[in-house]
Formats: sequence, structure tokens, C-alpha cells
Amino acid sequence: MRHALAIALLLCMHDAFAQDHSQHQHHSMTPQSPPAATVDEHAQHREHASSEGAISDYRPPALTDADRAAAFPDLHGHDMRGHMDDDPFVWMVTADRFEWQQGDVLAWEGSAWFGHDRGRLWLRSEGEREPGHGTEGDIEALWGKPVNAWWDVLAGVRHDIGYDGQDWLAFGVQGLAPYKFEVQATAYLGEGGQTALQAEAEYELLLTNKLILQPRIEATAHGRNDASRGIGAGLGEVEAGLRLRYEIRREFAPYIGIERAYRFGNTADIARAVGDAVHETRWVAGLRFWF
Repeated sequence: MRHALAIALLLCMHDAFAQDHSQHQHHSMTPQSPPAATVDEHAQHREHASSEGAISDYRPPALTDADRAAAFPDLHGHDMRGHMDDDPFVWMVTADRFEWQQGDVLAWEGSAWFGHDRGRLWLRSEGEREPGHGTEGDIEALWGKPVNAWWDVLAGVRHDIGYDGQDWLAFGVQGLAPYKFEVQATAYLGEGGQTALQAEAEYELLLTNKLILQPRIEATAHGRNDASRGIGAGLGEVEAGLRLRYEIRREFAPYIGIERAYRFGNTADIARAVGDAVHETRWVAGLRFWF
């Protein structure tokens, strides 16, 4: 009985194993269909390739006079195409320094320009009025020609105001040096063969949008002695100052500051001989404006 039961169990296991093996072979021989995602990718690739071919074959239509007229319309009778290369006349007036200095001295420095981008007329003036010494200063008329976006070359004349005024020919440059230093240098040829060189540099340090600290230095040198005008050969005078201004508007700014003046060499000797100071410090207060 036990042997018959074991033989029946073995026969059942053999039939189950044979059925499972046949199903496995059936699945392995049946080809698998590709995933839906793969089919979609191939379809998108074919569509993209066909769209690229369509784009590469596309050619924009040629421009017509109607297209150009629509792009550049006549604005109330002003055809903008006729003004594309205009160089309009422009002008500006600036008072860099208009100030009271300690010792009741009134000092000024300013400029005005008129013209076009290709060339401008510059008017410059600098001087001071001091009690007991009268008014001393100069006024210049110069033609400026730009050499690039930052620099102009200048040529013109200068007239000194004050005791025994003198006339000069002037040649110079002005512009914006690297790191935004404003620089001005001018050489002068005066009557009797007198020569002079004047250079000025200043910088604007923005403490806030309205509060600006401005260091400034100016130096003057002459080619020969002229005792009647207080001039000595060589480096004669250097002025260095700091001015702190507050721009109520960009066009209008009061300021306060301090300035130190030095005389050197033969110019200092001439100043000592007439009793003038060689070194001098002055507090200043003034306005800077332009329009």
C-alpha cells in the first residue's frame, strides 16, 4: 500500500514539472512587443527630423518698401530715416567751484562748452578776489577736438585778469583717466617767450547717492622768472584740497572743505621777499552747480 502511494505521488510531480517546462518554452519562443515609451520616442524622433527639414527649407520673404515704411514711419512729418546720422548742437555751463575761503577770499572755477560731438568751443575761467590784492584770474577760449570717447585735445588763447594782464597761446588735453580721475593739462606760450604748464586732477568718491567727497590737486610751473608777477622758474605753486558736497539735486550742490596751498623754489623766494606766506591753509564753503 505504501509503495503504491509513493509511486502515485511521483507520477503527479512528473506531470506538473512537464507542464511547467512546456509553458516556459512557449513564453520564450513568443516575441515580446516593445514598450509603449520606446515606440513614442521613435515617433517623436521621426517627427523632429521632419520638422528640422521643414525649417531648413524655409526662406524668409524679401523685404519690400511697404515693410521698410512700416518699420520707419513718418512721425508728424519727421521722417526718422533722415535723422539717423545727426550730430545736434549741444551746450553746458558748469561752476565746479564758487566759494568763500577763509580770509574773505572769493574764488571760482568754471567752464562752458558749445558745439557738436565732432568739435566744441570751450570757455574756462579760474581766479580769486582777495582783500588788499584785488582780482586775479584768467579766462580761456579753446577749440576742443575729441580723439576718443574719453579725451579731447584743445587749442586756443588765454587772457590773464589782474595786474598787468598777459595773453597766452594754449595747447592741452582733458578727459577721464583710468579709475575715473578727471585730468586737465595745458601748456602756455606767453608774451616775451614766457612758458607755463598747468595740470589738475580730481576724483569723486561716492559716500552715498547724494554725499560726495572730492579730492583735488593743481600744480603750476613756469619756464622763467617774472618777479613783477610773483612768478619764479620751475615748479611754483601746488594746491591740494578736499571738498565734501551734498547734492540736493544733481545740478545744485553746496559743499564745505579745506585747501592747502604751497609755493616752491623761486616763486617761494619772491613771496618771502614781499611778505607773502609760503604755505597757507584755508577752510572753504561754496556751491557747485551746472545747467
